[in-house]
Amino acid sequence: MPELVLWDIDHTLMATRGLGRELWAAAFEQVTGVGLREQASVTGSTERVILRETARLHGVTYDDELFARFTDALGAEHIRRTAELRERGHALPGAAAALAALEERGVRQSVVTGNVRTAAEVKLATFGLDAYLRLDDGACGEDGEGRPELLRLALHRAGVQAAEAVFLGDTPADVAGGHEAGVRVVAVATGKTPAAELEAAGAELVLDGLADTAQVLDALRV
Repeated sequence: MPELVLWDIDHTLMATRGLGRELWAAAFEQVTGVGLREQASVTGSTERVILRETARLHGVTYDDELFARFTDALGAEHIRRTAELRERGHALPGAAAALAALEERGVRQSVVTGNVRTAAEVKLATFGLDAYLRLDDGACGEDGEGRPELLRLALHRAGVQAAEAVFLGDTPADVAGGHEAGVRVVAVATGKTPAAELEAAGAELVLDGLADTAQVLDALRV
C-alpha cells in the first residue's frame, strides 16, 4: 500500500447537492456587498482562483485581504448551516468504508482540496470522515493556486516522496495536477466527469465509485 493517500473532497468523498453554491454566494455577498450573479467555474479549482475570477466577473477588485475576509465568511457559513449540510448532503457510497479500511492497514490519509480549511473540516466532520484524515498532512484552498502546488505542499508536510503517495480525485484537473506533482492518480467517476474523460486525461486507474472497498484497495496498491 502507499505511504500516503490524499483525497479530494467534493464529489470524491461527498456531495453537498447544491448547498455549497448557496454558502459560497452568501459569503461572496457578505464581503463584496454584491449579490452573486455568476460564479466562475469551480470544477477542479481552488477557492482563491474561483473568488478572483468571480470578483472579476462582477467588477470587484480582488486582493489578498478580500480573500482572507472571504475565507472567514465562508467558514462561518459552513459552521452556521452544519445541520442543513447534514440534511441535504451526504458522504458518497463506500467513502467511510474505504477510509476505515486504509486506517486499519496503517496508511496515512489526508486531503488536497480547493476548499478553505474550515469548510473542509466542517464537511468531513458532518459526515463522520474526519477521524481517518490527518488534515495537517494535507493542503487546502488557502495554501495555493492549483492542485500541483497543493499536492507538493502536502507531500512536504507529510514528509513523503511523490512515488510513495496516491491522489484520488474526480476531475481532469485532479489528474493533471497529480501528474505535474509526480503523484499517481486514481480517478473516481462520481462527479461531473465521465469515466472515459478521466481515462483520456491520463488517470492510471478510474473507478466508478468507492462502494467496492476491495476494488478501491486494489486500485491504490503501487
